[in-house]
Amino acid sequence: MYQIKTYTLRTTGALHQYATVHWPRHIVGMPKFGVTVHGFWTDDQAGAHRLIALISFREDVDPAEFLAAYGASPELAADMRGFDVSDILGVEDLLLDPVAGSPLT
Repeated sequence: MYQIKTYTLRTTGALHQYATVHWPRHIVGMPKFGVTVHGFWTDDQAGAHRLIALISFREDVDPAEFLAAYGASPELAADMRGFDVSDILGVEDLLLDPVAGSPLT
């Protein structure tokens, strides 16, 4: 199962820091929880200040259980060290099931 995560940040500066410092750290931390980061992108159009990430879950990983475990983990705390989490205004998650024939199956 795949998931698109969209983070809305307060400012361009917060988006830049989150995208260049903190999300690259997730690439190392998330696999310990059965999650692969496939990529992440920024969308700063019209002051949107969004980071969009594509992740996937190992078959035996429930997305809600991952979120609870990773959210309480020392790995996430280390990933986020030095970032003011109040600069994250919102997070939207969209779960995706690949269709047969999709290159990402």
